[in-house]
Amino acid sequence: MAVLSDTKTKQTSFPTQELESVLRSELMAAAEVEADINGISLPSQPGVAAVAPVPMDSLVVVELLCAVEPILGFAPKDATVRTGGYNSVQEALDHLMPRLEQQWQKKQGVSA
Repeated sequence: MAVLSDTKTKQTSFPTQELESVLRSELMAAAEVEADINGISLPSQPGVAAVAPVPMDSLVVVELLCAVEPILGFAPKDATVRTGGYNSVQEALDHLMPRLEQQWQKKQGVSA
């Protein structure tokens, strides 16, 4: 019979899918607001909308990072977000995901 000595177990792999799903959802919501404000018509297909040119301010994206805290188990650094922001949801995801993974690995004690 196996006995667990610790009720908290460290997650052994980076939660890529869950993190990307939440981040994509938050970024799309922000992009929809920005598109509406700027009179930009977003495509209805999610994949196409994600690459549509919709500028998103870095401060807006920094605020969105709080949505991923429960998944990561810590608050990501504000510096994760590129100064000046992003021109599309996909651009933001492509920039943020590797940086979030690096921070997660560091917190987990995983060497790159």
